[in-house]
Amino acid sequence: MSNQTDSLEIFLEPADQFRLASLCGPFDDNLKLIERRLGVELRYRDNEFTITGKQQVNLAVAELLKNLYVETQIVKGKAQELDSEKVHLAIQEFKVLEQFSIDEPIGKEAFIKTKRGVIKPRNPNQSQYVNNILANDIAFGVGPAGTGKTYLAVACAVDALERQEVRRILLTRPAVEAGEKLGFLPGDLSQKVDPYLRPLYDALFEMLGFEKVERLIERSVIEIAPLAYMRGRTLNDAFIILDESQNTTVEQMKMFLTRIGFNSKAVITGDITQVDLPKGQKSGLRHVVEVLQDVEDISFNFFRSHDVVRHPVVQRVVDAYDRWDEIQERQKIADKKAKLAEQLEQK
Repeated sequence: MSNQTDSLEIFLEPADQFRLASLCGPFDDNLKLIERRLGVELRYRDNEFTITGKQQVNLAVAELLKNLYVETQIVKGKAQELDSEKVHLAIQEFKVLEQFSIDEPIGKEAFIKTKRGVIKPRNPNQSQYVNNILANDIAFGVGPAGTGKTYLAVACAVDALERQEVRRILLTRPAVEAGEKLGFLPGDLSQKVDPYLRPLYDALFEMLGFEKVERLIERSVIEIAPLAYMRGRTLNDAFIILDESQNTTVEQMKMFLTRIGFNSKAVITGDITQVDLPKGQKSGLRHVVEVLQDVEDISFNFFRSHDVVRHPVVQRVVDAYDRWDEIQERQKIADKKAKLAEQLEQK
């Protein structure tokens, strides 16, 4: 497919201000949704629409707009309403996404704008991670500490909120103690969960400032909740970050992924080498990598020690642990073979 950018003009007939208002949505939310999902720019004046993007995509978007406009027809003197859910379904049912490749990177150099400044990924894997977050409804970042998984996810969430692509940010993680018993934690729910979500808070404070984060939390624009409190909810118009997901059970991971509603995006981060679940319980992150690897609109980024952006010694620590784990695994295999050989000799 050609990468050439072009413009296409269409007229939606019959011209009707009420039907056009329904098509565009409040504050042009429906058009913004189409722009995000399909990578085009939409401009309009009365019933004349200009679509700017790749040629093949422009044609598909033109047909999509015409079909959506049909759905706004006047019934009993009133234009039928179009909301974000109907637009999402129309994109899926009309198979617009299948008419062009969504595997192409959004840009070689990804960057995220916040009011506190521009945040740039520091290596190609981080750039691809940001691109995957922007291009997919669900993105996984899997790898060791210090690779920027959580920080970049929060940056993308802040960017989406400031551009009014979502109405709220939801931060969650399983409340699992890291190999030690912390005992009873005093205070209300937020105070009990705060120690577990400190890395997410720190990133938010850096990008938005302490006072603004506090105001947004008070207005429930930013919500912090333990993973257990997600059950039974449907999360629409939200940017959801599940941190430390290696400590979810298989059931918890499935529960979380099925909470995602319309116009929502989820980023799941974790390190499968640092699981704090009870012995013998399988990590939901390890399991989901096997189950969802080939599902559309879901991306996986796997970070390695060379992606660590903290102190150089952290990279060397990760490498040392990886080598030790590899030696232990080889030793286990050798012990099993020796034991099997011994059993065969005894027979």
